[in-house]
Amino acid sequence: MQDILAKRLLKCREKTGLSRFKVAVQCGITERAYINYEMADQEPLIGILARMAEFYNVSIDYLVGLTDDPTPYPQRPE
Repeated sequence: MQDILAKRLLKCREKTGLSRFKVAVQCGITERAYINYEMADQEPLIGILARMAEFYNVSIDYLVGLTDDPTPYPQRPE
């Protein structure tokens, strides 16, 4: 999963044209942590993974390789 996650994070970030630092700030993590996820040196906690999926507007399933469809799931009414 770690390699797929790393590749998909890189792909999403390149699509946005943002730096690792800017993505990290938007997701509430350090740049070093984001680099570790994108380089497959570390796996994020589920809460961080959810924030990254929300930021990139993709599903967690897409980020971790359970599907090739990046479409996020509809939000449940609160």
